[in-house]
Amino acid sequence: MSDYHLVPNFDSKDAAKEPIRKGFGRGLLEAGKLNENVVAACADLTDSTQMSLFKNEFPDRFIEIGVAEQNLVTVGSGLAAMGKIPFVSSYAAFSPGRNWEQIRTTICLNDQPVKIVGSHAGVSVGPDGATHQMLEDIALMRVLPNMVVMAPGDSVEAEKATRALAKDSRPAYLRLAREATPIITTDKTPFEIGKAYVYAPGKDVTIIATGAMTYQALVAAHKLYVQGIDAEVVHCPTIKPLDNVTILNSVKKTGKVITVEEGQINGGLGGAVAELLSEEHPALLKRIGMRDRFGESGSPDELLEHFGLTAKHIMLAAHSLVD
Repeated sequence: MSDYHLVPNFDSKDAAKEPIRKGFGRGLLEAGKLNENVVAACADLTDSTQMSLFKNEFPDRFIEIGVAEQNLVTVGSGLAAMGKIPFVSSYAAFSPGRNWEQIRTTICLNDQPVKIVGSHAGVSVGPDGATHQMLEDIALMRVLPNMVVMAPGDSVEAEKATRALAKDSRPAYLRLAREATPIITTDKTPFEIGKAYVYAPGKDVTIIATGAMTYQALVAAHKLYVQGIDAEVVHCPTIKPLDNVTILNSVKKTGKVITVEEGQINGGLGGAVAELLSEEHPALLKRIGMRDRFGESGSPDELLEHFGLTAKHIMLAAHSLVD
């Protein structure tokens, strides 16, 4: 079992669930209370992205940009240049989906510590369909120099990540999901930017997951153990910079790897791990995620099952590697 103080029985039917974005809202409010230089701006989605808590508490430190995502991040860069710590939020389909060039030029090239918050990422957005199901954001942001890329596993970790980003001097992208997902961590569970954590130790296969997919990985590991496969689950909330040491230590032990993410495997977490292993320690690898296709409209659970993003599909991948 993990020594990271995970929630007991988090996979039970009555386990607590909460949208990951709610943790961001609480974290931003707390960061604002601790540092008056923390400011926020939004592209007409204040309630949806959970910035309303900050707006209500600090109205003089909040800017409603309107439906102008390119302007959103350039204003954020200007605020950072003046010594502020800006958090800018929208749906991930629009930021970084619509304003990537402005992020590249005004934020990353100038190395300004703007925190870009992309909410409603992944296929679990549901009925909104392919236009709003942002799947390419990890790849888009991971390729940018100076950019930190993060996808917290639940709302508790999202709160910690937001507070940590307010103290970090680098540009950063924080990826958030829309739907309520199981809470797997507690206030005692450690979190640090750039660190990955072994949430379930094992010796037969390594499962590396990020965002809400870590829950699916843990459920799969529990069931695999009953079936005679001892899977190690590595939770990777920071995709860039990748925690090479933790990942390589696990892979050197197991020799077999599965990556799990709710986004494109090309350029995403799966791509990052494949790059690392090809250079440092080649191993058998299966990547679970979106395979060069767009999403569809449906309920979140229906879509996760349809695209193979559930514990069942992780288990099938593990059996194919181990057997």
